[in-house]
Amino acid sequence: MKLPLLISVPHAGLWIPPEVRGICALTPQQIAADGDEGAAEIYDLKEEATAFVTTDVARAIVDLNRDEDDRTPDGVVKTHTCWNVPVYDEFPGEEVIEALLDRYHRPYHTRLRDLARADVKLGLDCHTMAAKGPPVGPDAGLDRPWICLSNADGTCPQDWLESLASSFRRILEGPVSLNVPFKGGHIIRSHAAELPWIQMEVSRAPFMSCPDKRSLLVSVLREWVSSVT
Repeated sequence: MKLPLLISVPHAGLWIPPEVRGICALTPQQIAADGDEGAAEIYDLKEEATAFVTTDVARAIVDLNRDEDDRTPDGVVKTHTCWNVPVYDEFPGEEVIEALLDRYHRPYHTRLRDLARADVKLGLDCHTMAAKGPPVGPDAGLDRPWICLSNADGTCPQDWLESLASSFRRILEGPVSLNVPFKGGHIIRSHAAELPWIQMEVSRAPFMSCPDKRSLLVSVLREWVSSVT
């Protein structure tokens, strides 16, 4: 039986779109380091979940977890990576930015809205995080938990968030946090009117391999779904 979840994996991509390929200053390694390394493997839940959405576009180029009007250095089209590395030799103009939004950002969010239907009970926005906070982040240089679950103080019932954390804690010996260091980004905040949402961050610390982290996640989600539905 399919898990009644909409899985969103917005930061697993490594692709540089043609609109900015000629001006992007990042190496493939820097593109990967700015994104959610391991997310494509850990969150490969197409067969387990009712609905699944991801993208090939790199986070450093179009950040789908930012509002399209966010033009800060760490905004929807970034000037610098989370490691404070310049993204472009020459920052793209507004016409190019608008093309990036229209071709990659808006269709992703349209797809999330379209998949918020009766047989889906929860949206899960899925990420991986560096073991220590990067220079551009809410917790630069600090150790991070193994799991961070976020609901932006209201994108899903608090008891759902706490029960999901309890399911992780029954299996893991490492720290599981709620809304620290992340409170939840644009995806869960902007789609919570359509469907309850939780943001999930799994640390890239080597406490398990990526296949084992995936197996852990499937076990936890099956247990959690059976307890709340």
